[in-house]
Amino acid sequence: MSPRLLLSILLAGLALAAGPAAAQIGLPGGLSGGPPQTLGLPGNLPSRLPVGTDDLRALARDRLRETLRAPARLRGLVRQSNGALEADPEGWPVVRAQVVAIDLSDEGRRRALEAGFAVVREERLAALDLTMVVLIPPRGLSLRRAVERLRRLDPEGSYAFNHVHATAGVIAPAELLPDTLRARAPAAPRQTSVRIGLIDTGIDGRHPAFAGARITQRGFAGPARPGPHGAAVASLMIGRSGGFSGTAPGAELHAADIYGGSAAGGSSTALVEALAWMAENAVPVVNVSLVGPRNALVEAAVRRAVARGMLIVAAVGNDGPAAPPLYPATYPDVVGVTAVNARGRVLPEAGRGPQVDFAAPGADMAAAGTGEGYVAVRGSSFAAPLVAGLLAQQVGGAGRGGAEAAVARTAVDAGARGPDPVYGRGLVAADRRVPPAAVGARGRLTR
Repeated sequence: MSPRLLLSILLAGLALAAGPAAAQIGLPGGLSGGPPQTLGLPGNLPSRLPVGTDDLRALARDRLRETLRAPARLRGLVRQSNGALEADPEGWPVVRAQVVAIDLSDEGRRRALEAGFAVVREERLAALDLTMVVLIPPRGLSLRRAVERLRRLDPEGSYAFNHVHATAGVIAPAELLPDTLRARAPAAPRQTSVRIGLIDTGIDGRHPAFAGARITQRGFAGPARPGPHGAAVASLMIGRSGGFSGTAPGAELHAADIYGGSAAGGSSTALVEALAWMAENAVPVVNVSLVGPRNALVEAAVRRAVARGMLIVAAVGNDGPAAPPLYPATYPDVVGVTAVNARGRVLPEAGRGPQVDFAAPGADMAAAGTGEGYVAVRGSSFAAPLVAGLLAQQVGGAGRGGAEAAVARTAVDAGARGPDPVYGRGLVAADRRVPPAAVGARGRLTR
């Protein structure tokens, strides 16, 4: 094979393997909203031929690995975990010494057990028609090699790291709300038929924004434990108090806490269990303001939840326009949301690419904080729930496709004409932004 032909094949492979990230390879500023750029060779690939085929393969492989490498903020979770987490080959945080098998066959199980793997947990998630089996590798076998060995032993099987998903910013245990807040008299339940789901940290329903709200909460990493990120996100969907309102005020909320204050919180297994719980309860719209890498287990669960009619809304992340695509926003049929400021300009740290479906306010606005107050928020985490609330208001009568179309009809084309990788189909919910000063917000919660 000639070096020129090999070069073409490798570049095509890079684009296919990187998916949405491919649009960012070798495009300095190409997704910044500026004029189109001319595609050059990715990174440090040579632009002159002839090139040795072995060198070209190595350069392409190294460049692809660099493109998919975890952002520094997420790599830092491993250092902060006190040994509960380790890193996969691209630096994404994973639960230490755990491999997850999806719908493990009897033959795959037999081969894994004979090779020294042990089953530590098995869950049948009937609502998603999915079984996940958590395996630990034999002593002395690294997690990377453990996954490689299982794939060799069972080529027809599906195996994944147990990746950890971060709130679109890190919520340290010290920042979690206290277990008890000052008691107050319960408000009368609100009357609405709208239902919505939240997968995040836990929330404390005693904030004034949730007065009278119908909230069902469950923990998937230990008992549900309230955190500031989940409280802020939930308030932007169902909150209502005085001058503050979310986009689906008074909606019935199913809240899944997949963190629970655990150093290994946010795992793929917990996220999938939470999705199954939402499906069991027929929750039509679920907001996931979390980010992580592509994961076979989560991808399978998302695909099956969507096939059952669930609308999943996710934040595209805040690690910059050159960051690799973040998930679950990038999975097919997930509604990805980016954030804009009070002037309607996309935040410079917001993710960009074909995964962006809508833009919504995500800065210069208030959300529920700790205690009974409000905080100013910034990041795509806080734009996604505004879109989720709008969809939840529509989905009951219009179904999934009709709900998306109804929201799209309200969108203002904010970037290049037509759908684009910065604003998606346009800016929605611009009139739902509550300025921090309007509710006396104190402090700030980012991402």
